[in-house]
Amino acid sequence: MSSQFFQNTACPYFPCHETDRPEDFNCLFCYCPLYALGKKCGGDCTYLPSGVKDCSRCLFPHERENYDALMARYGEIMDVIRREDAGR
Repeated sequence: MSSQFFQNTACPYFPCHETDRPEDFNCLFCYCPLYALGKKCGGDCTYLPSGVKDCSRCLFPHERENYDALMARYGEIMDVIRREDAGR
């Protein structure tokens, strides 16, 4: 399905992560929806000394074949949002 894959090759950062398969680099999730899940995101992340999550080595949301896996986790993302909103 065409709505599952998008490339913005005109972007000055394309591809924003190092990859040996730029033809399969998916820009659809330019800002990863799994970021809010912290270490439970399932990607290859680390944390900087400042506490900021560093996803620069992670290709998970940008791999063409991971669209369905990403979409399947939206319930978890919504749970994080609900918990955050309930705490306000």
